[in-house]
Amino acid sequence: MNSISPPNQPSMPSAGKNGRSPWAWVPSLTFSDSLPSVAVMTISVILYKQMGLSNAAITFYTSWLYLPWVLKPIWSPFIDLVKTKRWWVLAMEMLIGAAFGGIAFTIPTELWLQGTLFFFWVMAFAGASHCVAADGFYMLGLNPHQQAGFMGIRTLFDRLAMIFGQGILVMVAGNLQVVFRNSITFSWSLMFYGVMGLFLALWLWHNYSLPYAKDDIKHVYIDARTVWEGFLETFHTFFTKEHVVFAVLFIVFFRMPEGLLSKVSELFLIDAGHNGGLGLSPQEYGLVQGTVGIIGIACGGILGGWLAGRDGLKRWLWPMVVAFTLPELIYVYLSYSLPSSLFVINLCVFVEQFGYGFGLTAYMLFMIYYSRGEYKTSHYALASAMMFLSMMLPGIVAGALQESMGYRHFFIFTLASCVIMYVLAAFLKIDPHYGKNEE
Repeated sequence: MNSISPPNQPSMPSAGKNGRSPWAWVPSLTFSDSLPSVAVMTISVILYKQMGLSNAAITFYTSWLYLPWVLKPIWSPFIDLVKTKRWWVLAMEMLIGAAFGGIAFTIPTELWLQGTLFFFWVMAFAGASHCVAADGFYMLGLNPHQQAGFMGIRTLFDRLAMIFGQGILVMVAGNLQVVFRNSITFSWSLMFYGVMGLFLALWLWHNYSLPYAKDDIKHVYIDARTVWEGFLETFHTFFTKEHVVFAVLFIVFFRMPEGLLSKVSELFLIDAGHNGGLGLSPQEYGLVQGTVGIIGIACGGILGGWLAGRDGLKRWLWPMVVAFTLPELIYVYLSYSLPSSLFVINLCVFVEQFGYGFGLTAYMLFMIYYSRGEYKTSHYALASAMMFLSMMLPGIVAGALQESMGYRHFFIFTLASCVIMYVLAAFLKIDPHYGKNEE
């Protein structure tokens, strides 16, 4: 990009629209935006497994927690009707912190399942609302040049939140169990109290650091009827696009094998050997899945984005689809070999997560590609809702299927289900030039 400003136009400042540096709030806001989803979708699985819940119950309960992200396009327009984006960000951070505290408080009680599920639901809805408000706030608090320049920083801190949640926090819970003589409830409760304190600190920091963007105002002239009519128009224009049938089928079904695999693979890593699992401790799981695995996803995603930008999405579609089956292949291998070497397990998880990150690039780029047009933001939000639905529905039944089949046959079943990915990819219509540098 040319760094020389056109005549009569000032060069881009380093601070935001109100003169406050984005470095003071963009990294921390991205971190606070990503951590609740990690807690809801991943940490909850490890917690319930250690608390003795069955695999069928774990996948059933935790998969329903995707629902707020599925419904996000429906209620997100109403966030524009009440208060400002800044108000929503701060209010949701306070609510998320309270939800972490509620989970910590209810874990040692007799109603630990009902209590923790309630507060995970609170966290899920608050986290999805925070995501809507934060995405809007980035556009209001940053000028276009800064929005592009800070995209890499947002990606970095999103990955750091995943490492912190899946890796460090799970390790902390495991280490506390050693310190407090294997007291699972007390250790997890203490860990969640710590995260509550972290979120309250983030809330205090953002009270100070978030700018008051000039355009971040309540739109009093918009009523609920106007928003609803706009949603119906978005829905209609999306489903009257060209090649809509195969596009929607691809968005809904491409990630269903992953939806079956994702939660069960986490349970497989920590399940005891006599149950067919690898028997990793929380500390080992934090290293394998929460650190090495996240690095693998990041590397695969970076490579996929670079190749798609160089040669276009269509050129790399099939290699990415093939790579997306690597997780299923790796877990079939792990379920039969049951390696005891932590190095081998780390290597396998890195390879499967690298393939996952590389293959997911094609899926995400296709959603952007198909959402192009007048309503691209709303269409992408609708496609994202379908994506979360495709993860939620198979996850609900995944645990029950695994318990009836066993880990080995379940992983073979998920591998066989990948056939649908190849069938749908064969019918996609993609512009050969889409994604190339010349665009």
